[in-house]
Amino acid sequence: MKHELEFRQISKNFAGVPALTDISFSVTEGEVLALVGENGAGKSTLLKILNGDYQPSEGSYLLDGEERHFLSPNEAIAAGIGLIYQERQMFDELSVAENIYVGRLPEKHRMVDYKELNRKAAGIIAELGLPIEPHKKVKELSVAMQQMVEIMKVYSRNPRVLAFDEPTACLSDKEAEVLFDLIGRLKEKGLIIIYVSHRMNEIFRLADKIVVLKDGAFVAMHDKKDTDEVSLVNQMVGRPIGSMFADQIQRKERKETALKVEGLSGKDFSDIHFDVKRGEVLGFFGLVGAGRTELMRAVFGADPVLAGTIEVNDRRQNIDSVEKAIRLGIAYCSEDRKNEGIIPLCSVKENMSLVILKRLCSGMFIRGKKEQGFAKENVEKFRVRTSSIDKRIYQLSGGNQQKVLLARWLAMNPKILILDEPTKGIDVGAKSEIYRMIQEIAAQGVAVIIVSSELPEVIGLSDRIYIMRNGKIAGEVGRKEAEEELILRYAMLEEVEG
Repeated sequence: MKHELEFRQISKNFAGVPALTDISFSVTEGEVLALVGENGAGKSTLLKILNGDYQPSEGSYLLDGEERHFLSPNEAIAAGIGLIYQERQMFDELSVAENIYVGRLPEKHRMVDYKELNRKAAGIIAELGLPIEPHKKVKELSVAMQQMVEIMKVYSRNPRVLAFDEPTACLSDKEAEVLFDLIGRLKEKGLIIIYVSHRMNEIFRLADKIVVLKDGAFVAMHDKKDTDEVSLVNQMVGRPIGSMFADQIQRKERKETALKVEGLSGKDFSDIHFDVKRGEVLGFFGLVGAGRTELMRAVFGADPVLAGTIEVNDRRQNIDSVEKAIRLGIAYCSEDRKNEGIIPLCSVKENMSLVILKRLCSGMFIRGKKEQGFAKENVEKFRVRTSSIDKRIYQLSGGNQQKVLLARWLAMNPKILILDEPTKGIDVGAKSEIYRMIQEIAAQGVAVIIVSSELPEVIGLSDRIYIMRNGKIAGEVGRKEAEEELILRYAMLEEVEG
């Protein structure tokens, strides 16, 4: 008999508010089932119920026909459930072998038996065909190989079900290939695999079946061969969205240069020349390690400039701090939303008002009513989905966190807005809204710089695109000649024929 996992009418309420309603579907061994939906659709909540982190309000789940009810993750692990979180649960200073068997280290004479530990770890590494040494410290591995260690840790417990929650969020395309190959081998070994991702190319590459959730409810289950990306997206957002870039806002062409960089050099980039005009959306593309983020951090004063000049509104400036950049009207949304963007334990209101506190103060004290009014106005303006402006921001979806950050920086009325990976980890519905906001911001005369690893995004939004490779500008293309093949050639090849 084949292993099978079945959800039957699963519902989950938090303080009376439904997060999941009547979810039912099943998946069998040797299958990859993709779980898709917007942020807040209930995907992670369902996985946490399966993993014993949450208890269902109603319904049940069956493993091999037996109804189960895990009261903790430990019970789920013992029953053969493995969950790979988006954020790795690793001990950087310990070895690969120690991380794989943490909490279960073999002993000999009341001491850790490292010979046996490394032998067991080497066996799993060989079985999965990975280029890793068991004695090496995890901190010395690439992000992708750390992900493999996380998977081996779960695999060493002989799981029947393996669930992945956004596993490629921090991986480059090359690193993701390693993960995809491993998932293929795990599938061949007969595991039940659940895969959560916002990236449609991954879904159609890996999945056998696709389940769509919306607002905590089951929408549909498809065999991969019977559906397509457009149909899935329409079901996820509950409306046809067509092309996300079809309705470009007409923007007045302006000639005033907002920012000009000449011969700029710094950490991981050198001799950079570019400019951006008011009301223009300027795109930056490059492969991982090209130096895009390092360049933008230097422009914003977060990292030192080693050589070259920066002009803001035709005046040369020495931007040696973030405070100086902000005074000059430069705003920067980091790609690392969690560590460099939001303040997780602070409220939506507090995160939103952070850069304009002086305007909200009377003497040394914040005027509470004025701050509340500001936050309520912007929650409505940016369509932030939250039950309260006093809700802690970490409780919001990634897309809504990003909207709060946009509201924060736009409150200072910036002249230049730098957005580094503005839709990273965000679902298609929220992406569409953020794209619209970016166009509206540019239409108001703000110079917008977008750094993105998603080619359709950078092509769809940008008036011009600079391509970086190995810390240098490899090429520049305008909207009319912007094609994926040409941009990738600039990003990957030493020379591009004209």
